[in-house]
Amino acid sequence: MKRLILAAITAAMLAATAFSGQAAPLVQPSAPQANYTQVDWQKPGVVKKKVVVRKKVVVKRSRWRNGQKYSSWKRHQAVRDWHRYGLRRPGPGQEWIRVGNDYLLVGIVSGIVFGAIAAH
Repeated sequence: MKRLILAAITAAMLAATAFSGQAAPLVQPSAPQANYTQVDWQKPGVVKKKVVVRKKVVVKRSRWRNGQKYSSWKRHQAVRDWHRYGLRRPGPGQEWIRVGNDYLLVGIVSGIVFGAIAAH
């Protein structure tokens, strides 16, 4: 009798698991959505090229020209540690000053610009 009950229970369990796999289909969308079509699947064995994006560097031209007279150069303090900024040694009667984002090499007496370098 025990064997008959155990066999019936086992058959019921096997039948329940077999029917549960086919019980109801999964809910699927009726129409394909936009994000399904935009998926980019990578096929095996296909290597995509790496895209390198480089930023454009815009260098503004200095408004200072050699030989130009800068009348208010005395307002600015002289740059004494010119070697620290990568500037060349000023000649006799010249000094480096910083105006905005530029370094100017000006004559002490006249204020004439002998060189201009954009600061980094």
